[in-house]
Amino acid sequence: MHFRSVVAAGALLLSSLVGPVWAQGAAADGSPVIDIAGHKVPVVRGGLYDRFRSNPPLSVIEAEAPNLDLSWFKTLKKTKLDIGFESYSPNFYYKNSRVTAVYTADIERLRELIPPKVLAEVQPLQIWLGRGLVAITAYSYEHCDNDSYNEVAISIVTSKLGGSNWGPFSLLAQSMDKDLSGYVLKLPVNTELARVRGVVGYNLPKWLIPINLKDGEKSVTFEVFDAQTGKPDVVIEARKLDDPSNKEEMVTNRFTNLDQQGNLIQGHSVSRQLSHASSMDQDSVKLTLQDGSLSGFIKSLKLGRMVKYEYVPQFQGALYAPERVKSAAVRR
Repeated sequence: MHFRSVVAAGALLLSSLVGPVWAQGAAADGSPVIDIAGHKVPVVRGGLYDRFRSNPPLSVIEAEAPNLDLSWFKTLKKTKLDIGFESYSPNFYYKNSRVTAVYTADIERLRELIPPKVLAEVQPLQIWLGRGLVAITAYSYEHCDNDSYNEVAISIVTSKLGGSNWGPFSLLAQSMDKDLSGYVLKLPVNTELARVRGVVGYNLPKWLIPINLKDGEKSVTFEVFDAQTGKPDVVIEARKLDDPSNKEEMVTNRFTNLDQQGNLIQGHSVSRQLSHASSMDQDSVKLTLQDGSLSGFIKSLKLGRMVKYEYVPQFQGALYAPERVKSAAVRR
């Protein structure tokens, strides 16, 4: 028998042995239901999370997705942590895509939305008088430790923790270093597993809502639905840019917020971008807002001109659990 077949068979056997111990019941559709920090969470039966709880052997990934390049993940080490529940850091994202549109926004509104304790450490970058930046990113995680899901992030572009705020010069420095900082405002997801892990483990503003992805010939479209009406509320239609670069690019994104005890924390993710392109063409992205709650929130930001569009049809990622950090006053 081929080695990969042996590994896959072993994984299935392991799943059959440990599944009944981990599962806490079943959802209406028969999916296993597990307990995460007191939350009853349905998971995909036989999926990666059902079997391995964020720590699948790379040999299993290789057997089940033999076309993926896992060389980068082999250089990373997972650590077992208590993040409100037992987990492993970093969380691996093996096959993913994203689109990002960066818009100008009202700087005073952005400052209002950041908690004072966080605002004392990081500030919105002002690129010109009265205008900061907001990044709207739509993700499709096709194959990761948490199975598959879609996510839309709305984030303020900020100065670095403990760094100076020189507006456009700080933005340029972050861009050149490919080490970006932000404060996450909204983060809807379309699986309960992603929601609970994000809220409890990473203190991120996640909620569960349908998010549909339509992959067309010339564009990708994400539809975020409204909880009250059940209709599409925010629609992001992004053009597939021609001739994306296949040169590998490493990008770090950092987020600063507060944990459930009000302590200052910072987490980060590292992305290995395998295919990527960018544009400043205003026609690259069409953002359609309706009358739902998320659309209303985005309208309150008073978005202006789109300053950059990023099309990343292939990337891999490692998301690290947040760590408590000292405030500037304590560091002094």
